[in-house]
Amino acid sequence: MSPQLIVRVLPSIVALAVATACASRPSDPLSYELVGSTMGTRYVVKVIVGDGAGGADGDDGGSEAALRELIETELELVDRLMSTYREDSELSRFNRHADVTPFVVSDATFEVLAEAERISTWTDGAFDITVGPLVEAWGFGAAPAAQPPSDDELEGLRQRIGFATLRLDAAALTVRKTELRVEGDLSAIAKGYAVDRVAEALEAAGFPRYMVEVGGEVRAGGLNAEAAPWRIAIEQPDAASFQSIVPLTDAAMATSGDYRSFYEWEGRRISHTIDPRTGRPVEHALASVTVVSGRCVTADALATALSVLGPDEGYRFAVANDVAALMLTRRADGGFEEQSTPAFQRLLDDAGVR
Repeated sequence: MSPQLIVRVLPSIVALAVATACASRPSDPLSYELVGSTMGTRYVVKVIVGDGAGGADGDDGGSEAALRELIETELELVDRLMSTYREDSELSRFNRHADVTPFVVSDATFEVLAEAERISTWTDGAFDITVGPLVEAWGFGAAPAAQPPSDDELEGLRQRIGFATLRLDAAALTVRKTELRVEGDLSAIAKGYAVDRVAEALEAAGFPRYMVEVGGEVRAGGLNAEAAPWRIAIEQPDAASFQSIVPLTDAAMATSGDYRSFYEWEGRRISHTIDPRTGRPVEHALASVTVVSGRCVTADALATALSVLGPDEGYRFAVANDVAALMLTRRADGGFEEQSTPAFQRLLDDAGVR
């Protein structure tokens, strides 16, 4: 598989707290750990097979090869359709489609576009896949910017931004531009969708116990090799330590943060998190947001949206909509304030985590 980029910035802000790598006792279930490259980042997939009683399903080298083929088939599909770094991808061809006629897309791409539209509407534009030109202008795209864009440049770019410039037709599986210069960038949602594709393919193949991680986005099914929830660690911003351990079973988790990609300009911190509503980098103190949801595609997009909304507006939104979210906000003393929504706290309480 060619490790082509979908994401412009590799966040890597969810680390895996690994409970078991492989079977070590005869009574343990057999498990596989598969690691590889995809979408400009890496994937880690752990699959529990068999019950430890000598009746493992396909416990030979062939089943590991079959699992890897299943995983990489799904990952390659998403990359081939949704990468902005592959000129032949479906998304790149749509971006070059300088016409108001509808553009036919695959079922997979339409599913992601529809979820992006739902999250964009839900968050009043805090999540927006058309924000790419602003990301480029502020120096977080394929090439660094010599300086931040001027007010006039921003005003011109904002004419090309906004999900309202796209029209989706579910019956025809088409997307149409109302502004010819608009472009889509699925980097804040495609990895989550790729995680879901792999997870659902594993379930369909008869493997309900798994952990799938792609570039920090995670989905876990069933229990781990110790018959306990999978333990997923949230990294503390700016430090090589864990902020929290989240027990995950039949759920997905994604984290978005601003501490991996930023630069200083004339004494100001320029974050890679761009607010589509203003066209400017966010200036609030929110350092990272973790969201737990049923599907990783939703968690991925919501984590980005809450990062844009910030610690106050974002927290109010998450509480009002029963979103399980953990927010880490910078304090003046250099530390971090942790704030979890009631839904996130229930997740920990239900697992007996204090």
